[in-house]
Amino acid sequence: MAAEDRLRTYRGRRDFGRTGEPSGRTTAADGSGRPRFVVQIHDARRMHFDFRLQVGDVLKSWSVPKGPSADPADKQLAVPTEDHPLEYEDFEGVIPKGEYGGGTVIVWDHGTYEPLSHDRRGRPVDFAESLERGHATFRLHGAKLHGEYALTRFREGGADGEEAWLLVRKGPARSGHGTPDPRRARSVRTGRTLAQVAAGTGGDGAP
Repeated sequence: MAAEDRLRTYRGRRDFGRTGEPSGRTTAADGSGRPRFVVQIHDARRMHFDFRLQVGDVLKSWSVPKGPSADPADKQLAVPTEDHPLEYEDFEGVIPKGEYGGGTVIVWDHGTYEPLSHDRRGRPVDFAESLERGHATFRLHGAKLHGEYALTRFREGGADGEEAWLLVRKGPARSGHGTPDPRRARSVRTGRTLAQVAAGTGGDGAP
């Protein structure tokens, strides 16, 4: 499916004359290097984290209410949302009230990831295909998040409810950056907090 089709839902929900979010009409995946990931904190109607993985020429996206965790004991709910354009990796700002997802967004972490999905015989499986099947593993190389994670679908979407996944850290627990307090967390791009972005003030550049 072409990116134009994959982004139809994304574009249909937004008025780009009002929101500063990217329309996704200028960037295409060039296939070089590792695919990208981004974790954004979104202070909308409900505070949540948006976890996005580049798959081809779009960002596959999940809303993670409690955010990613470095503790393998934490099984974090992840609800899929619409595909986003690749440019969304850099989006930080205020979505106007009345627009879809109105509220403040910061880039909490970003970097690259390694697809690790394989079949029962240990043979590599295409990452997009592994997501279609409902289980994908990958290793994150971010400024804050590092190590192997898995996304596993445990509930199919349908008339009885929305599709739901679990985001889980694999391997031993990692010290250091865990799930942050979103109100105190700072952008990896600008060092700003949600409050500073909402007020239009500058940060100190710290991650």
